Amino acid sequence: MATPDRPGFALPLLLLAGFRTLIDDLHAELARQGHPDMRPVHGFALQAVGIEGTTASEMGQRLGVSKQAAGKTVDRLVTLGYLERADDPADARRKLVRLTDRGLDGLHRSAVVFDQLRDRWAATLGADRVAALEDDLRTVAQPNFFRLDVPGWFGT
Repeated sequence: MATPDRPGFALPLLLLAGFRTLIDDLHAELARQGHPDMRPVHGFALQAVGIEGTTASEMGQRLGVSKQAAGKTVDRLVTLGYLERADDPADARRKLVRLTDRGLDGLHRSAVVFDQLRDRWAATLGADRVAALEDDLRTVAQPNFFRLDVPGWFGT
């Protein structure tokens, strides 16, 4: 039951603040490691492209954004060197978007830094409390909690 010192609206704000803290710390570290232009939405976009590559339109569908928004994101990530466009060997009418070595490096470094950030939280709160937090969130979160359309969801 919500109480005056723990109102119901505080929980989502605290969860968002924790998320924001992790993401801000991630991007500060990525900047130190040679990825100063990488932004949170870029990580979602690189995940949506995946190892096999995809079209800009399919990437937009995965992210829950318009084809135009996906195209702008692809253009930006191509300019920054994280993605490249290539002909689809299976269909000459299609253009694929693929990760470059820089894009793969950014994703790899992100995974390593997220592990380090989790370790930092465990050192602050205790490993058992962080594990319990993760378990509790898995219990109450929807089964398909890992969806790439988070940018589209936040934007609506």
